[in-house]
Amino acid sequence: MKTLLRALLCSLGLLLAGADAGAQITDINAAVNKAGRQRMLSQRMAKLYLQIGQNIDADRSQRLLDGSLALFDRQLVELKNYAPTAPIKETYQKLEKTWGDYKDVLVGAAPNPQNARKVVALSDEVLTLAHQGAMQLEKHGGTTSARLVNVAGRQRMLSQRMSKIYQARAWNVASPTSAGELEQVRKEFLAGLAELEEAGVNTPAIRDVLTLGRQQWLFFDSALKGQGNDQHLLGMNVATTSERILEAMDTVTAMYEKVLK
Repeated sequence: MKTLLRALLCSLGLLLAGADAGAQITDINAAVNKAGRQRMLSQRMAKLYLQIGQNIDADRSQRLLDGSLALFDRQLVELKNYAPTAPIKETYQKLEKTWGDYKDVLVGAAPNPQNARKVVALSDEVLTLAHQGAMQLEKHGGTTSARLVNVAGRQRMLSQRMSKIYQARAWNVASPTSAGELEQVRKEFLAGLAELEEAGVNTPAIRDVLTLGRQQWLFFDSALKGQGNDQHLLGMNVATTSERILEAMDTVTAMYEKVLK
């Protein structure tokens, strides 16, 4: 069963390199998916920056960061062009400005603790606007499928937000309230996963990927709670498992987008 689920994930995964990531937006479900991916990328880029600064799988983290930067740029243009209403277009114009500030810190110098604090703060500012855009597009769509695409897409962001908070705490650049934030995000992730699992429109294929997502959550949650003296190894475990659960959640988001049209 595990082999089947992993094969399904590999065949369906669209994360970063997938066909839809570089295609123009043609319908509301695709728009909600890409808007949600912007939300995820805001947190993923911060996570990767923090990993590079702590020499956690640094070469791969840099490659993933470079790809995420390019993808965010490309999707922002697509979302601005697609925006079906004036308020939605305004949201993406505001996001473009905030993104410029965030990007400058991400690429302006080698990761260091001082800039890491700025990255953590700016990632949340970008997240706020990206989430606003995703919610506006979901409301504009007004369908069950748009809702499920948005919920599944938000799971991607929550996985990366938990990892970002963990890595920020490990580097002593997190906010004083980060422990409470991490627990809150954990609860939100579990609530979102339960909502998806209970959706009446789920196909057998979607249920299979959600089962895989639930399995990956157990590994990721265990890594977040990891204990020991080897902080580098603990950070590596979080980095690895956060990518695996992201793949599962990205796959199921794409399935909701495509299958439920």
